[in-house]
Amino acid sequence: MNKKINEEFQVLVEKATSGDKNALETLIADVQDSVFNLSLRMLGTFADAEDATQDILLKMITHLSSFRGDSSFTTWVFRIAVNHLKNYKKHMFAHYPLSFEYYGNDIENGKIQDVPDATQNVEKDLLAEELKMSCTNVMLQCLDMESRCIFILGTMFRIDSRIAGDILEMTPEAYRQRLSRIRKKMADFLSEYCGEYGSGRCKCKDRVNYAIENHRLNPSQLNYITAAQIPIQTMIDVKNAMKDIDDLSQDFSFCKAYQSPERMKHLIQEFLDSAQLSIIQKS
Repeated sequence: MNKKINEEFQVLVEKATSGDKNALETLIADVQDSVFNLSLRMLGTFADAEDATQDILLKMITHLSSFRGDSSFTTWVFRIAVNHLKNYKKHMFAHYPLSFEYYGNDIENGKIQDVPDATQNVEKDLLAEELKMSCTNVMLQCLDMESRCIFILGTMFRIDSRIAGDILEMTPEAYRQRLSRIRKKMADFLSEYCGEYGSGRCKCKDRVNYAIENHRLNPSQLNYITAAQIPIQTMIDVKNAMKDIDDLSQDFSFCKAYQSPERMKHLIQEFLDSAQLSIIQKS
């Protein structure tokens, strides 16, 4: 089955590098949601993830002729994406880095009771759900870039340790060991502080106004609750080799998968409609 899939991708790549626009669109459609979700978890915000995803897909397009089929096509794309994201400096948290200590202190000492209502007539339950998804995603920014990548590949995408090790240029054993330590660190923090996914006292509904005041939540721009979700199994099926994750997985149910934003898809399509596909052949 895996061999057949790889052969199908190889045919598509050959057609795309020969100027077949439909084949190129098929390749992009197959990976763009995965690339977007990886970018979203790595960078923390929808806007930064959209920009990075466009960069990655364009890099994929212009380097398509270098794909040799030594790995699955998606693994090849993920290697491009990971290398791009690990060196990406334009996102918000590159300029305002976070730490678990900062996050924990804010939960313990933030003056959430002293803030006036700022919900702008938006239902508080909706704002609380948006904050929950945003907060737990931003929490990933407390990890260093490589640890964040290991956590996302292992927990959200559930990638086989051999493939993940290949993408990250480390042995499968080293990857598994680091993934286990990072999961425990994340689980311990959630357990201590988060009342949504652990036993902590922090409740999103209580912190809505505080989050709005500190520009962490915008009632007029609710990205998470308006984004179209896709089944996590769809993300898993993108990969040719998987492995089950351990019992800590229940603590990380916030790792939902989303469809790529329509604005981003439109920009990619504009590029395909205007670009000379010979750029692929010449790269």
